Amino acid sequence: MLKAIQLLGLSSGSVAYRWKPHGCNGSMSFSINPLSCSTPKTAPTKPPQLLPRSSPSKACSLRVTRFQSTRSESKMDGTSPSASSSSVTVQSAGNVRNIKFCQLCGGPTKHEIPDGEEKIRAICTICGRIAYQNPKMVVGCLIEHDNKVLLCKRNIQPSYGLWTLPAGYLEIGESAAEGAMRETWEEALAEVEVVSPFAQLDIPLIGQTYVIFLAKLKKPHFSPGPESLECQLFSLDDIPFDSLAFSSILVTLKLYAEDVKAGNVKFHYGIIKKRPGSSPSDIRAYTLDHHLQS
Repeated sequence: MLKAIQLLGLSSGSVAYRWKPHGCNGSMSFSINPLSCSTPKTAPTKPPQLLPRSSPSKACSLRVTRFQSTRSESKMDGTSPSASSSSVTVQSAGNVRNIKFCQLCGGPTKHEIPDGEEKIRAICTICGRIAYQNPKMVVGCLIEHDNKVLLCKRNIQPSYGLWTLPAGYLEIGESAAEGAMRETWEEALAEVEVVSPFAQLDIPLIGQTYVIFLAKLKKPHFSPGPESLECQLFSLDDIPFDSLAFSSILVTLKLYAEDVKAGNVKFHYGIIKKRPGSSPSDIRAYTLDHHLQS
């Protein structure tokens, strides 16, 4: 569920490598470039062994295996940390400096740029595993019924008591539309039919992408789920813009209201950039960059 939407969320996916060098002795240097990967059901039962050190003149073959860790949801908001050299500022990936230990073998990590990459990563000093953090996808529904939209008042933190669209984190094994319908049922006990995608809003600061679908009620019935205090249909003029939970919901509803009043509901893409130094609770402290519509 959406317990740390755009105010308090950071992605934390990670990847491991296993090396099996052949015929290598002495000190060895190499570079690893990211490959596409899939998520296994379980992690390897036996941690990889330390790499032997061999001389740079020796030819070695390198076999790489990547594993995706189970996802975690952070409730910390903030900018990505960075490190600087004498002339170049190097950005770290996500909140990587909070990763102190390897999720595979438990060894301590170091924070540096792997060969062939540009960002600081957490690298295990024992097995060599590199931890990668990836964005999360938040999916939800903008439900139209009798020229009104359905909103839910949050029963959980953050933003307890404020209004939002039914939305939450996409789960493994479901499509974006399926996830949006599931979240709508969980938060509003409403069965809906997805009509079309309405908006994709990226929030790089906290590593989230919102995908909001236009939807309609299959039956005119809804009621609060465990994470909602109440659910209510609002006309465009009555939407509580001063009591919304998140910047992403404010952007979505403003775009929708503008489209409806113009008589042409479109698909929107944009990047939400929070104003530097602003409070996470200040949902109006943002700019919508690279706004595209069709």
